[in-house]
Amino acid sequence: MTTAQTIAARVADTAPRLAPRLFDYWRTVARRTWRGFIFTNFLMPFLYLASMGVGLGHFVNNGSGASALGGVTYLSFVAPGLLATTALQTAVFESTYPVMGGFKWHRVYFSMAASPLRPADIVAGQLVWTGCQVFLACGVFTAVIAAFGGLVNWWGALLAVGVAILVGLAHGAPITGLSSRLKDETGFSLIFRLGLMPMMLFSGAFFPVSQLPTAIAWLAYLTPIWHGVDLTRHLTLGTATFWPSIGHVAYLLAWIAFGWFYAVRGFERRLTQ
Repeated sequence: MTTAQTIAARVADTAPRLAPRLFDYWRTVARRTWRGFIFTNFLMPFLYLASMGVGLGHFVNNGSGASALGGVTYLSFVAPGLLATTALQTAVFESTYPVMGGFKWHRVYFSMAASPLRPADIVAGQLVWTGCQVFLACGVFTAVIAAFGGLVNWWGALLAVGVAILVGLAHGAPITGLSSRLKDETGFSLIFRLGLMPMMLFSGAFFPVSQLPTAIAWLAYLTPIWHGVDLTRHLTLGTATFWPSIGHVAYLLAWIAFGWFYAVRGFERRLTQ
């Protein structure tokens, strides 16, 4: 078998052909957890925007920092950044403890693997669930932004929700693969402290990355979250241009593709141990 045939066979093997069979399981999970989801995803956007966009924004708009934002209010600047970081937070949460639980605590992934479902199908179900959670959380966040008057471009805001799903999966897929390889939850503290928090702070959500030292700024440019923040901001402000937007989307899709194969490989190894 040639190298090309080997690669084609590997790609075909990771196609989630039976993933729709997991619909009933994830629907049951949603039915049992929706109350907590609604509480956190209605309350947190309100508190975020009230404190950052309105509270802190009052001082930024009246201070010297306003000139660095390109003539927009701090609420309009920070709101799309918070939308993207909400996608990041939601996806990381859904890709850490719940994934480990499927292997270590309630072991539902092993039950799935005992059926005709393959690891690729199980990963697809997990990532679709993550994408749905991101969509709902960011949809609520966008409605809250609109209520605060932080939307400049409505059509751009709707597209930004779609970008937020890409942002979530660009982080959720690789972390799903990492979680499938961890034996206990102690590694998650490193993910949250050394991964999630620095990426949020240096993503450009709260201030322009160009204000950082050059070396740190370039590190920020390499992260998927920066691409998500920059694209959602340009979409909601109505300043997005074609080729830079295509570049952002392509970069996020590349991370999703990498995360997909990484996660499928991790599930294959874990489910055969």
